[in-house]
Amino acid sequence: MIIIKPNYILTENELLKNRAIAFDKTIKSIDDFNILHVKYPDAKIVELEKNSLLMPGLINTHVHLEFSANKTSLEYGSFLPWLNSVIKNRDDLISTCNDECMKKAIDMMLHSGTTTFGAISSQGLDLNSAANAKQNVLFFNELIGSQAVMADALYGDFLERVDASKSIQREGFYPAVAIHSPYSVHPILIKRALEIAKNENLPLSAHFMESDAEKQWCENNCGEFATFFKEFLKQDYSVNTPDEFLSLFENSPALMTHVVQATKEQLQKLHDDGHTIIHCPVSNRLLGNGAIDLDVLESADIPWLCATDGLSSNYTLNLFEEMKIALFMHHGQDLLPFAKKLIHSVTCKAADALNLNTGYIKEGKNADMIILNLDEVPNEQLELHLILQQYKIQSVYINGKEAL
Repeated sequence: MIIIKPNYILTENELLKNRAIAFDKTIKSIDDFNILHVKYPDAKIVELEKNSLLMPGLINTHVHLEFSANKTSLEYGSFLPWLNSVIKNRDDLISTCNDECMKKAIDMMLHSGTTTFGAISSQGLDLNSAANAKQNVLFFNELIGSQAVMADALYGDFLERVDASKSIQREGFYPAVAIHSPYSVHPILIKRALEIAKNENLPLSAHFMESDAEKQWCENNCGEFATFFKEFLKQDYSVNTPDEFLSLFENSPALMTHVVQATKEQLQKLHDDGHTIIHCPVSNRLLGNGAIDLDVLESADIPWLCATDGLSSNYTLNLFEEMKIALFMHHGQDLLPFAKKLIHSVTCKAADALNLNTGYIKEGKNADMIILNLDEVPNEQLELHLILQQYKIQSVYINGKEAL
């Protein structure tokens, strides 16, 4: 048992002053220090510095580790040039991103306060790094492949990767399933993967309506993707329309990433089927995909989360930086309420979407917490200043154990 004495504690709804937290793996009590000390006389006492703040650890729901070697290799500005540069540099980026490279990316998240992340794994090359991470990890084995003739082979490889992730037996590691996108996965494969996810209660993720190129191809079999698919895969039509893709997920709520180009009707379908949208503002900007309209999402009562995507379409995996970009990108949002929404989107709302017992500073929740030192006494705009100032993370606790 540990008792921590911060000056301030940021909960979902309020800022607590001069309270302490008693915890082991989970938070046992939040109360006056003297009361906790009597209740837990053998607990280890951790005294914190002046203006110390304890808050929930951050949750990065969507990150690709396998391309973490990228810095300047890929072409930004538009989706298809970026995708072509990924294909051109794929082998070099993967071969140069060994376990040490991916550990560096994981540590970048840890040092910026991320205590849980969702790793979207296309080949399973990041399994060892994710298994050895200090953070909680949802390991999303990604299925990709639009050609029916290759379905059995691709599905076999997918099953092997799922089984490999299921063999990892450590606290805070969760196997999961990802479907790449409407344009890149044959419906036969999608149905098989969704059946596994449903039968084994595995979390689900997918990319959906990220770019205008995807929209034109999936809806009308035209646009920039028409040349791409003809050249690389000898395909003249999309294997799924957006609506067909969504219909496959009717009974399988998922994290739908990007969703920049979705129609009003598709958003209604996302709402009706209980999906959550992951918003990656830096990635959307760098790949020229525009900005999702958060007002529309909120009007449709669709929950949304903020995430970084991977270093193939970002320059950092720091969620505080990502929230800062979102803060300025969505200039129509009322500033302070939006800052609070962003903080919630990477803590309690993310935990709710993933059905994890974390994301809150609340009795009974896992002790996934970060501690930072503020420059001065916090005011009513604390959440805004947390995003703008990006105070150094002093300590990180994951499942009650000190990780930093």
